[in-house]
Amino acid sequence: MARPREFDEDRVLDAVMDAFWRNGFEGTSAQDLVDATGLGRGSLYAAYSSKGNLFEHALVRYQKQAQQHVEQLRQPGSAIERLRELMQTIVDAALVSSDRRGCLVTNSAIEMANRDPRVVDLVRQNLSILTRGIEETIRRGQNAGQIRSCTDAKVLALYVLNTVQGLRVLTSVASEKDRDNLIAIIDQTLTALI
Repeated sequence: MARPREFDEDRVLDAVMDAFWRNGFEGTSAQDLVDATGLGRGSLYAAYSSKGNLFEHALVRYQKQAQQHVEQLRQPGSAIERLRELMQTIVDAALVSSDRRGCLVTNSAIEMANRDPRVVDLVRQNLSILTRGIEETIRRGQNAGQIRSCTDAKVLALYVLNTVQGLRVLTSVASEKDRDNLIAIIDQTLTALI
């Protein structure tokens, strides 16, 4: 019978996710993970077996971020308002953040996807959650006559997702003085949906 874990798994996985999000896979050492979690190296690796396994757990954990964005999209209001709020929230949160770490999924796709099929799968899962939420919002907007219906909702959702991920990359190097340009990107994206 497996021995129960003697630590708060949610706290540990949040700390692991944060370490990888800040430093990337290659930039995060075993000691960084020990320091972040407060667990001994033996306990950490007994529970999760490897740095790669911990990284996979971090990407699964990050799915909560995507789901929170989907919940934001489901709030009352027009589809265009919800999409604007999603993108503007991403921009504003990044611009006030001191660490500018971008998006764990985007960072992971750039750093690891060409080397690890499991990472590719987890990145796709994360992006799929947000894409489905955007598509659902666009369909709602199409049914309400707020978004053009001559283009498939899935195609428009991928277009918006591309903007969302692009904004995440741009905000990782942007400053507050760039906010107007970032908002212009949002405006142009939404105009293309109408």
